[in-house]
Amino acid sequence: MRLILGAPGTPIAAFDQDSRVISGHYEKRNTRKCLEQFRVLREANIAMLKSLKPEQWKHHGIHSERGLETIEHIVRMFAGHDINHIRQVERTLKGR
Repeated sequence: MRLILGAPGTPIAAFDQDSRVISGHYEKRNTRKCLEQFRVLREANIAMLKSLKPEQWKHHGIHSERGLETIEHIVRMFAGHDINHIRQVERTLKGR
């Protein structure tokens, strides 16, 4: 989002999330630290989004697989993605 806001129309590279998990050694990470990092990053994003002017929500990048994506659309995708991960955490905790 920051790239798009700084340079509307910028390319957005796709990535393989499974490869990222493997190369990032997610299975070795401290769960509490990961959750704290998630919280801090989301708070920073929310603060940035609250500062946007209405026209900035229409700024877009060009995703290499999905095409044009506005800030508005990306925020909706992130929200759904976050809900999915929160539910995963809840299921994991319930199973303990």
